[in-house]
Amino acid sequence: MERLSGRVILVWGFKRTLLSILAGAVGVLALPPFGFFAAMFVSFTLLVWLLDGAAAGPDSGFLGRLWPAFAIGWLFGFGYFVAGLWWLGHALLIDADEFAWALPLAILGLPAFLAIFYGVAAALARLLWSDGMGRIAALAFAFGLVEWLRSFLFTGFPWNAIGYGAMPTPLMMQSAHVVGALGVTVLAVFVFAAPALLGTRQGRVPGIGLAVLIAAAHFGYGYYALSLPEPPAGGKAAPVVRIVQPAIDQEAKMNTDADRAAIFDKHLSLSVQPPVDGGKRPDIIVWPETAVPFILTDNQDALTRIADQLDDDQILITGAVRVEDMGPGLEPRYYNSIYVIDGRGQIIGASDKTHLVPFGEYVPFENILGYLGIQNVIELPGGFSAAASRQLLTLPSGIKLYPLICYEIIFPNEVTPEIRKADAILNVTNDAWFGDTPGPYQHFLQARVRAVEQGLPLIRSANTGVSAYVDAHGRLISGIDFNEQGFVDATLSSATGSTIDDRMRNAYFWLAIGLVGIIALISRMGFISRAN
Repeated sequence: MERLSGRVILVWGFKRTLLSILAGAVGVLALPPFGFFAAMFVSFTLLVWLLDGAAAGPDSGFLGRLWPAFAIGWLFGFGYFVAGLWWLGHALLIDADEFAWALPLAILGLPAFLAIFYGVAAALARLLWSDGMGRIAALAFAFGLVEWLRSFLFTGFPWNAIGYGAMPTPLMMQSAHVVGALGVTVLAVFVFAAPALLGTRQGRVPGIGLAVLIAAAHFGYGYYALSLPEPPAGGKAAPVVRIVQPAIDQEAKMNTDADRAAIFDKHLSLSVQPPVDGGKRPDIIVWPETAVPFILTDNQDALTRIADQLDDDQILITGAVRVEDMGPGLEPRYYNSIYVIDGRGQIIGASDKTHLVPFGEYVPFENILGYLGIQNVIELPGGFSAAASRQLLTLPSGIKLYPLICYEIIFPNEVTPEIRKADAILNVTNDAWFGDTPGPYQHFLQARVRAVEQGLPLIRSANTGVSAYVDAHGRLISGIDFNEQGFVDATLSSATGSTIDDRMRNAYFWLAIGLVGIIALISRMGFISRAN
């Protein structure tokens, strides 16, 4: 290991650039659909050794001394985000004549921008760099801080935060309930980077010892949490939820009125199929994001047909476009919404999306970028509008669902205190935009981790992949894979009943940041022994 680390530290020029990019790209193997979390050990061990060799000239100023580390971090991030997000280009090929020109921006431009965060992380870590365990702690501190920033700066895009590589299975997800996905990122980076100590010897015993302790706690808490008995059910019988996945080709949604009618019929047909193996009739039926391919409130016949198909005590929950008339001479506003419809065809509840997808649902700085010909991938006049707040969906039975539409579920900070009143998380999405690529599976993992964080079951309906019912510990109870058409019925299970809330999780996250930061700082100051 020492010989290998020496070669990596001393590599230079094009080889150094290529190795930095490859180090980031290798880490993507820890993410879905692969789930090979050991790849992160290779990725971060190489990053530590590369940063060990990130030396600037003796006459360099402050920024000049940080530049070599920033460049390595940026190259590492570029490799990680290109390998992990290349599938975003698939959405532009749905209407290739209109958007193919933007492929380089999606496949290379966005990763180049996101890589700046990892460049900053590497530069920040280099400020606290020292021999031994301290530099591992500095890297964990810096990555934890920039992943937190990435979750909200520039509207936020925390997709594939490093911590998800440490949570490929329910056993390895449970720590997120205590420290959150961002807290797992802090601790995971420390553990993933620890093998670098084998190659440089300094601080090997305390550093690897602490990493083993963290890993043991991660697995141990997972085993403990999964072994706990299920909370007792309430007085009422738990409802049966039917999750519908119609697997409609995205291009068909953009075609004729006849195609839209056929799409609506397909959803209805799957909703009224008899339960498999003679099971209980569903009480709640869930359709995916924008499942209704027209303005539902303008189509009374559609509501009548829903009423004809549902029993009086059944509930349909569907994604739909909601339109709001702004008055004479003004353009209407469109919202990406969820409707709750009762057995009489009446809309009895609704919630609008609050966090929109840039360039998908709205164009930032539209006055400027619109003049340059840049427009939404989704064709709506003026794009979607964002709602000011999220509405908890309360069903006639008293069941409360916390709605998160599409990629809202990747944001831990999108969750408000209202979720403490909810019985389950509801996520409707349409991942057909991304085809049979890693994207839908990465999205599903992040949705499962939200369920674990909140200690709530997850009801997830996707147009195609991955529709599923997940319990409060992130375990897949039943689901439908990508491109499969059908439905699954599941009985709504209980929440974990945990008293840990988002405020406590945030406190534990900052505690983890503080601890590794202190280790890095006192090591930098020379107070930690360099014992082997």
